[in-house]
Amino acid sequence: MFHVTHENLNTLARRGVLTLERGTVQTPVFMPVATRGSVRAQDLREVERAGAEILLTNTYHLMKTPGLDLLEKLGGIHKFTNWQKSFLSDSGGYQVFSLRARAKLEERGVLIEGLKLTPESISLAQHRIGSDIHMVLDQCVPSTSDKKLVQEAMHRTHRWALRARIAHRENSEVFQTRKKLFAIIQGACDRDSRTLSAEFIAEHEWDGIAVGGLAVGEGRAEREAALDVVGRLLPKQKPHYLMGVGTPIDLLEAIHRGIDMFDCILPTAFAQQGMAFSFRGRIQLRRGVYADKQRPIEADCICPTCLSYSRAYLHHLIKNKEVTGWQLIGTHNLHFYKRFLNEVRASLEKGDFYTYYLDHRNILGGDDLDYPITKPKQKKPSLPSLAS
Repeated sequence: MFHVTHENLNTLARRGVLTLERGTVQTPVFMPVATRGSVRAQDLREVERAGAEILLTNTYHLMKTPGLDLLEKLGGIHKFTNWQKSFLSDSGGYQVFSLRARAKLEERGVLIEGLKLTPESISLAQHRIGSDIHMVLDQCVPSTSDKKLVQEAMHRTHRWALRARIAHRENSEVFQTRKKLFAIIQGACDRDSRTLSAEFIAEHEWDGIAVGGLAVGEGRAEREAALDVVGRLLPKQKPHYLMGVGTPIDLLEAIHRGIDMFDCILPTAFAQQGMAFSFRGRIQLRRGVYADKQRPIEADCICPTCLSYSRAYLHHLIKNKEVTGWQLIGTHNLHFYKRFLNEVRASLEKGDFYTYYLDHRNILGGDDLDYPITKPKQKKPSLPSLAS
């Protein structure tokens, strides 16, 4: 199911192949987010051309609309969306976090806006959706929560995971499928909790292991510290998935720490704000400096946006809130992720990932190296007059 083909001697980074019912996925891999079966402002045919081999969808949102009965009647998520490659379905655990003010949480599960989510009901829902990788239901808490709350949520996540494993096995027999089940490590930014959770999950058999509960309030340094703890404890023979992260520099740092799989809304969410990713840093196309720039976002990029449109035109679209601008920048961003990860995988195959990492970490984490953003100088406070 998962085979590591190359490992880096100086880091935990590795190159691998994940085999699913609908084909293989090359890792490290980025999964565009198709929450309700669509990637925002993108035609799925273009998403496929951008190299996507697997999409992430959300069980909770699909349960709300179109609903499981209708989705199953229409042939499941692949037929409904006409996406013939793989889907990973998130369990709804993030909604337990984001909608916690409106959720009723108890040991059996959680009630959110009329939907009852339990490890068993979420397993059944994912089989009815027809996704290829299923996530266990977990409880996510703010990453800066106190240790008592963090450990309560972590232990509940563990108990729910074991229940989900039993339900997954039973549903697999009923539906006669071989869907994969991933468990989730929790523990926020508490080192002891992360260690305990990683060790507990590693003791049991799963098809893959995810790191959850990050990118929910902590800074980048705290997130990387948590991954430093977890990365060395994860079973090497399983794929490692960091949920909800992130920007290219986030991916690079996480790959360095042994992560294989990622998802995030940022390529298209940032595009709506006029943000494009490039190998010269993040480019904010709303800035006036681009109003007359006739070059593409990236000169050597062969995505449809860069082949046809200038920064000036994209600036014009974003300034006037034209959806086309969002779409075109989003298309570029998805192609950029493809190109970036192709380079990462190639560096792993050649054995020089660590050099690639050192060469790119500052560039990918920077803002527009060609037209740097300068902050206005702050005036020094005037000193009181000696004569006063």
